[in-house]
Amino acid sequence: MRREVVLVFLSLSAGLVAGDWNLLSYITSKGEEESYNHRSGNMGYGLRNYCEAWRMNVELNNIRGFEVVPGECTGHIGYYMTSTQYEVDLHLAADIVSLFLADDFVLAGDGKDAWIFDVDDVLLSTVPYYKAHQFGGTKLDKKSLEAWMSEASAPAIEQMRMLFHKIRRRGLKVFILSSRAEHLREATVNNLISVGYHGWTDLILRSKEEEENSSAEEYKAKERSKLAHEGYRLWGIVGSQWSSLGGYTTARRIFKLPNPMYYEY
Repeated sequence: MRREVVLVFLSLSAGLVAGDWNLLSYITSKGEEESYNHRSGNMGYGLRNYCEAWRMNVELNNIRGFEVVPGECTGHIGYYMTSTQYEVDLHLAADIVSLFLADDFVLAGDGKDAWIFDVDDVLLSTVPYYKAHQFGGTKLDKKSLEAWMSEASAPAIEQMRMLFHKIRRRGLKVFILSSRAEHLREATVNNLISVGYHGWTDLILRSKEEEENSSAEEYKAKERSKLAHEGYRLWGIVGSQWSSLGGYTTARRIFKLPNPMYYEY
């Protein structure tokens, strides 16, 4: 029985194109709806389970490059992103970082111990924006998103705000490394300060040239490499996208926060 479930899910995955993953339409187009209903009904699995499996596989980086959340799963993703479970997941992630610092971190005292935070859905939440856009169920309108960012009204993610200041109190230099465009610097700084962030060492944003010539992962890896060449020891990175964590010159530990609403290239 379990093998059949795995095969059904893998068969769905294999025929779907990034950015156009719609489970129900795929099943219908292949004439498999009756078989799917029969199997899922027998084993108590349904659409909610598949949407949760989709979310989980996004977090595991098994699903990459998607442009929209599957239409039949937007309600599930919206429910999760506004749920107590999401808050608990963030809280536990912050606790795990704190445990790492308590057990493994020793300050060298030369001012070169460093930590990296991303901005979106790490320090600041974009949930209010995506709530108005079906929690990722519509293709990203970059101009619309940047107009919202320019309002500097994004709320802090409270668990990360507390962690941010805990890390600063431990004596680490905090670098904020974001894929936000350089022209959003003033709005980003104002937004961060207004919700309680201060004392970071540098805010690194993406130039137009970098945006045109490199992926988000390449850009962030390159900026981390610069920090390493300046002698900084990168103890940790907190990001909500795998592009914030991968590539060369990473940190001793990486910490991924949940974010199934979009995929950053």
